[in-house]
Amino acid sequence: MALEAKVLTISTSGAEGTRADRSGDALVALLSERGFVVVHREIIPDGDATVAAALARLSANFRGLIVTTGGTGFSPTDQTPEATTRVIERHAPGLGEAMRAVNPLGRLSRGVAGTVGETLIVNLPGSPAAAEEHFGAVVDVLEHILDLMTGGHPH
Repeated sequence: MALEAKVLTISTSGAEGTRADRSGDALVALLSERGFVVVHREIIPDGDATVAAALARLSANFRGLIVTTGGTGFSPTDQTPEATTRVIERHAPGLGEAMRAVNPLGRLSRGVAGTVGETLIVNLPGSPAAAEEHFGAVVDVLEHILDLMTGGHPH
């Protein structure tokens, strides 16, 4: 069974077409390298309600991984963690902790991770380098998590 993933970029300037989605490009490449089939990619503007609605829509009847990029910092428009928290049913704090531990600047990310139904949602920073680095901190356990969530018993 192929592992499916969706990439959601949260960037007002990206949604308006005034900024290239370099972090989304990087994540599609990394996911593909790790055996994921990227079945959807989207760019939306910043904002709690916008992000929550997109995550609810993208996770409905989906079995797989959603990675978000952007909106995890401290600017007033960075509301991705709050929106994600409103959508997820179960938190996965170890993933956020691992991502923040990759280097001292990792502490600037407020990204969270958790599950809704059979979907795992992971927030990554909007910087392409940071998104790649944070993804690299958790990619080794993603397949195992998804297997467990969808009824596998790999123990």
